Amino acid sequence: MGVTAGPELLLVLMLVPFIGSVLTAVMLRTDSRLLPAYLAASVAVIELAILVVLYPTIARDGVLLYEIEWLPQLGLNLTLRIDGLAWLFAMLIASIGLLVVIYARYYMSDSDPIPRFFSFLLAFMGSMLGIVISGNVILLSVFWELTSLTSFLLISYWHHSPTARDGARMALTVTAAGGFCLLGGLLILGNIVGSYDLDKILAAGDVIRAHPLYLLSLVLILLGAFTKSAQFPFHFWLPNAMAAPTPVSAYLHSATMVKAGVFLLVRLSPALSGTYEWFLLVGLAGISTLLLGAYFAMFQQDLKGLLAYSTISHLGLITTLLSLGSPLATVAAIFHMMNHAIFKASLFMAAGIIDHETGTRDLRRLRGLIRYLPITGRLAMVASAAMAGVPLLNGFLSKEMFFAEAVETHADSLLDTALPYLAVIASAFSVAYSLRFIHSVFFGPPATDLPKPKPHEPPHWMRFPIEFLVLACLVIGIIPNLTIGPFLRVAAYSVLGETMPNYSLSIWHGFNIPLLMSVLALVAGGLIYVAFRAYFSRCDGPPLSRHLQGQRIFERVLVTVSWRWARTLEGRFGTRKLQPQLRWVTVIGFLAALLPLYLSGFQSRMIPPSAFDVPFSVMWLLGGGLSIGTAYLAKYHRLAALVMLGGVGLIVCVTFVWLSAPDLAITQLLVEIVTTVLILLGLRWLPKRTEQLQDDLTFKARFRRFRDFLLAAVCGLGMSFVAYAVMTMTVPDAIARFFLDNAYSQGGGRNVVNVILVDFRGFDTLGEITVLGIVALTVYALLRRFRPAADSMAPPEQQRAQAKYDALHADRSEGDTVRDYLLVPSVIMQWLFPVVITLAIYIFIRGHDLPGGGFSAGLTMSIAFLLQYLAGGTRWAEERIRILPLRWMGTGILLASATGIGAWLLGYPFLTSHSRYLELPLIGQVPLATAMIFDLGVFLLVVGSTVLILVALAHQSIRINRLRALEESKEEGA
Repeated sequence: MGVTAGPELLLVLMLVPFIGSVLTAVMLRTDSRLLPAYLAASVAVIELAILVVLYPTIARDGVLLYEIEWLPQLGLNLTLRIDGLAWLFAMLIASIGLLVVIYARYYMSDSDPIPRFFSFLLAFMGSMLGIVISGNVILLSVFWELTSLTSFLLISYWHHSPTARDGARMALTVTAAGGFCLLGGLLILGNIVGSYDLDKILAAGDVIRAHPLYLLSLVLILLGAFTKSAQFPFHFWLPNAMAAPTPVSAYLHSATMVKAGVFLLVRLSPALSGTYEWFLLVGLAGISTLLLGAYFAMFQQDLKGLLAYSTISHLGLITTLLSLGSPLATVAAIFHMMNHAIFKASLFMAAGIIDHETGTRDLRRLRGLIRYLPITGRLAMVASAAMAGVPLLNGFLSKEMFFAEAVETHADSLLDTALPYLAVIASAFSVAYSLRFIHSVFFGPPATDLPKPKPHEPPHWMRFPIEFLVLACLVIGIIPNLTIGPFLRVAAYSVLGETMPNYSLSIWHGFNIPLLMSVLALVAGGLIYVAFRAYFSRCDGPPLSRHLQGQRIFERVLVTVSWRWARTLEGRFGTRKLQPQLRWVTVIGFLAALLPLYLSGFQSRMIPPSAFDVPFSVMWLLGGGLSIGTAYLAKYHRLAALVMLGGVGLIVCVTFVWLSAPDLAITQLLVEIVTTVLILLGLRWLPKRTEQLQDDLTFKARFRRFRDFLLAAVCGLGMSFVAYAVMTMTVPDAIARFFLDNAYSQGGGRNVVNVILVDFRGFDTLGEITVLGIVALTVYALLRRFRPAADSMAPPEQQRAQAKYDALHADRSEGDTVRDYLLVPSVIMQWLFPVVITLAIYIFIRGHDLPGGGFSAGLTMSIAFLLQYLAGGTRWAEERIRILPLRWMGTGILLASATGIGAWLLGYPFLTSHSRYLELPLIGQVPLATAMIFDLGVFLLVVGSTVLILVALAHQSIRINRLRALEESKEEGA
């Protein structure tokens, strides 16, 4: 049942970590190590305080909802939802996050960029909190991918290490691929239910399980969960991620990120579980991971490697419990998630202290450390005992619940029958590697070959997080009903509802089969360690490991895809020639357009011809002739082809005027000017043709030209058909009438086209300007490292003389700049700058009621900058024009997005516009709409993107001309 008390706190809960991450990131130049840590700790404390305040409401009402309308017509709202399960996980994320921050304050080196570390850590914390409190599965998928990205940044934090880079790349590849599968499964799930709202999906379990697409959705969702939680066969990425700093391992790889997969299984279990397919797929993955993780852990020589494989094994235990589908198994799975996070985080931190004080994590070199680290050693022993399932510790309680469920019959299958025996074997392995961790590191004669020969206890506050977590292991293990009991019951009830089972967290249930299994596992594990202790200390890996290493399979797949397939495709279709590349792009685009039209049965209708307009027809015949001339001259004279292509654009512009579309005409004219100049600036860097023009009469050349002509004709006719079909198709008058009737009343503007762009279809425009910004950044990145071929066109004589002069007199004063060519045009272009700027402001202001707007105004202002670069050259222009394209682009995106977010603050859907009249002195009433702010964002981004491309092209000319001038000077001097 949803409630409204204090829902805004959910938004604060989600945003605070990201705000803290940004604030920490701007401290990159600070010399203080304390300020970023204090800020990160403050964020975690705020999160904990919010969760404490929310708990009474959640315990009383069950669910707390906060919904922000985004795309309500599509069922895509930003819904935040917290219940008992989400609250318990959020407490886990915030509390262990706080302890990790305290620990990292002392662990990280002075040479490390500390603000960057805490910035990444807080961003990850926010992403994990987003997963657990998302009330919409699409929003959950977004945060899911954010955890993959932020974990990649944290794992590769020490990017100077090849191991860290490889481990981060592997983790990102596996988890991001699983995230794409998860998104597909959630889209199918939402399509089955008819909504992406989490509550509706959880309530539609019977409908989902009976649907033909249930199995496909289940497989895709399980792939996402298994990759994130390192389940077999995707377990291999987790041990390779141990190259990350130990605080990262303690936070991501024991307590939070790897729990996201099993959290998802618990969250969606009411809708997906209860079928044989669920039991088989989840059970096989869980049992395989449980056994293989424990088996591999016993033979590891790296301390963090042992803990990594033990984490994999315990995650397999949780997955196995969830496969059983019984209410008590779900309770046990939730309980063990909490217990494992507590004792495993403390063990990772203890391993970090050992590495920090000794300089090594190699178990073959570590021994006798109890003499040097008595407190840390005893803390690690208690945590290891909890991991092994020793009584009076928290790990014993949840493992005993696992044994109790293992002996129950859940499905009539071999897998269910073998489960009790496999559970005892895996638990015995767990005891064995826990004993190895304790005995190998802390007992025996003192080590003599340590990199740091005199280890000692760390500062108390570095050890405090371990002390707190170990105390939790003891308290929960001794008095579970008074500590974790109430929270576990609230969390389990939020998942199970009325099927909530009766269970007991008592530490003594009498002599029964689960207790016998626990004793047997403890004894068997001790015997295994005693029998194979010598072998463990000298082996290079577990027997049969070569055939069970998922990493080798992963690397082979990468080699196959990136080397064999990619090289084969590159050899067959790749070329350095631009024309074949364009040919393939055209063919693929044509097929991509043809297929949906064919499948949808798209048809047009014949309409009677209208009166023959002679001037209009003559104009279009001229445009057709220019198009053919452009295609023909592109082979021989690129500049002439560009001029004729500009003529085609002008005819299109006149056509828009002829058909009463002034907005489109203005935009087309401005786009034509900007693109023509930019193409002209880049035209000279195209390489010369590889074939001689005299060879055009050969059969091969004729065939190639005929093929290109045929392809152009087919694509042109296809586009003509699509345009004709669109213009002649029957369209309900209600669509056009809606915009005409509501443009002024709801959008506050009389220019219907502009109101549609910045109001009714503002989300589309936001996406388009974002793409424009990405294109500009891509062009800049490519041109930044671009070096023209040696056979590219030589610059004109005037430019070569000027470049030579500039290179030899680079330190001359501003007034000594010499321009001996284009003197009059350059002066005129410089004088036009304020005129064009004024025109741009005029076009922007009038855009909501008359033809114009932010996009047209941005293009107009870009033309002003183009003229200055053409008139005075790159250095002259940049000495006088203070514009930072990246800041303009960023500000534009922020303004456009802030307009949408501002609507949320007033309770309206994203990008809802508001308009009113403003009374100004001496002027009177002036119409004002919030869409103007959005339009200003469009304006800034268009200007920034265009100038960024212009700068990239202009600086290319400076580099090349300076290099050539210096080379010529050297030749003359020689």
